[in-house]
Amino acid sequence: MPDLTFDLDSMVQFLVDLLRTPSPTGYHREAMDVVEQAFRGLEIDDLAIARNPKGALILTWPGEQVDRPRGLTAHTDTLGLMVKEVKPNGRLKLTMLGGYMWNAVEFEAVTVQTFDGQRYRGTVVPVKASVHVHSDARDAPRNADTMEVRLDARVSSADETRALGIDVGDFVFLDPRVEVTDTGFIRSRHLDDKAGVAAIFGAFGALKAAGLRPAQRLTTVIANYEEVGHGGAAGLPLELHELVAVDMAAVGEGQNSDEYSVGICAKDAGGPYHTDLTRKLRTLADKAGIPYKVDIYPHYGSDGEAYWHAGGAAQVALIGPGVDASHAYERTHRESLLHSAHLIARFVLS
Repeated sequence: MPDLTFDLDSMVQFLVDLLRTPSPTGYHREAMDVVEQAFRGLEIDDLAIARNPKGALILTWPGEQVDRPRGLTAHTDTLGLMVKEVKPNGRLKLTMLGGYMWNAVEFEAVTVQTFDGQRYRGTVVPVKASVHVHSDARDAPRNADTMEVRLDARVSSADETRALGIDVGDFVFLDPRVEVTDTGFIRSRHLDDKAGVAAIFGAFGALKAAGLRPAQRLTTVIANYEEVGHGGAAGLPLELHELVAVDMAAVGEGQNSDEYSVGICAKDAGGPYHTDLTRKLRTLADKAGIPYKVDIYPHYGSDGEAYWHAGGAAQVALIGPGVDASHAYERTHRESLLHSAHLIARFVLS
């Protein structure tokens, strides 16, 4: 088994840069530029980099053999919001991008991007935001009808808001609030699944540093529509034999996953992943001494399933770094990022 060295600091810096780049589902160009620049910076001579018409980034790395081609997939698209209505009082009614709790974004700072590229700051607030004004402020429901964006602009009518260039269909970016602690934790929105992209980046960097290439031709899709269910439905070759989806391992009550190991998902809401490939990954982890936790995620789906639903015939498995408080203000640890990258690299070399 060849020795591998991982530049964890580089992985974390790439992750921070990506987390700070807005990419709610449907808005992908800025984040894809960051990812493409990072992978080009690895200077892997025979790594072909392209984008498909959908906007996904496709990385193709020739392998030592081509008889059983493999794939990886992760996604840059995240949760977010979009303007549903400009209200008579100048505030904005919202529609969700992705699935989360409304109270997870309550009082979160946001940026509204207009059709012509202008950006305005604001805050997601309940319609009944003040306990000094509304007796039921604490107990009022949180949903699309009771939450709004309060713009940091002097507007009090729909016409005044529209005069700024803001209108229905504009994207609303949630502040990620990225922080890397001196204890090794990474706190931020959107670790799902930018941490997975960073793990693939780290694996590629380790292979490059060791002068190694994949055992089989490898196609990696960095997708941009996973949060709405069809990111992995296109971009992977028909002849694929194995596909590893790299996404977060959900940490919480009743779960086996943690923030310090790589998670291996046996089953999620779409059913079990392929037994043979899951067993192979566990065996690779055991041989390399990689800490891992096998888990089941009851309210979860991945681009591996999107690939299967689109007619893909390859074996599919799911791994990824452990993420606490998924689809809210998330957290992982450097160790989980490292172990995820290590298992990806061992899969690619196997």
